[in-house]
Order: sequence, then C-alpha cells, then structure tokens
Amino acid sequence: MNWTRFVLAVLASGIGISISDWVFMGMLFHSKYKQHPEVWRDPPGTSEMPKIIWSTLMGFVSAAVFIYLANRLDFESYEAALKLAVAIWVIGPLPLIIGNAMWIKFPKELAISHSLGWLAKLIIAALAYKLIL
Repeated sequence: MNWTRFVLAVLASGIGISISDWVFMGMLFHSKYKQHPEVWRDPPGTSEMPKIIWSTLMGFVSAAVFIYLANRLDFESYEAALKLAVAIWVIGPLPLIIGNAMWIKFPKELAISHSLGWLAKLIIAALAYKLIL
C-alpha cells in the first residue's frame, strides 16, 4: 500500500465527512434538537466545541479504518467499495439509530438525517479510497 496516498485519502475523506456531519447532523432539522432538551447532556448555551473536535477526529478514524479495510480486501471497482459502504451502514449505524429512535425521545427527522449522514460518510470514504488510493 502506498502510505502517502493512504494519508491523502484519509485526509480528503475526513474533510468530506466533517462537512457531511455538519449538513446531516447539525444543519438539517436543527430546531428538532430543541424538541426534547432533557435528552441532551449539556444545558443550552454550553460550549460544544470539545465534542465537535472529538466527533471530527472520529470521522477521520472511521475513514482510515474503512480505507484500510477496502484496501486489504483488494476491491478493484467503485461498485465493490460502494457495496462495502452500504453493507457497513446496514450492519451498524442504521439499526443502531433506528433502535435508539424507538426507545429514546429522538425525533424521526433526526433519525433519518443521522442515518443518511452515516451513509454519506461511508460513501465519501469509499470514493476517496477509489479516487486516491
């Protein structure tokens, strides 16, 4: 594996993932987060910057692991990388978010946007893998 290209793919996908997080998990349906304020850990007005930084770093870690896995599986086509992204989405984030939305005061719009946000993250990592690595 070309480690320079690996790092470039992780950086590119990490930046794309942080933008998709902002869109799907922050901007879309922003007012819905206030629907049940008792669900969230911190009171309104508390700085979210440390959590944003950690979430962003986790996006880079997810991208790195995805790209490494796709490379180890030796996927040659876009189709194979995208199938891996969808499979991981269906195995992990999708059922987790749906299950949480059933049991926690979590508006369905947020469940949908978070689910699609995870799919976008994985697709971005798949595209970075094929385009750069």
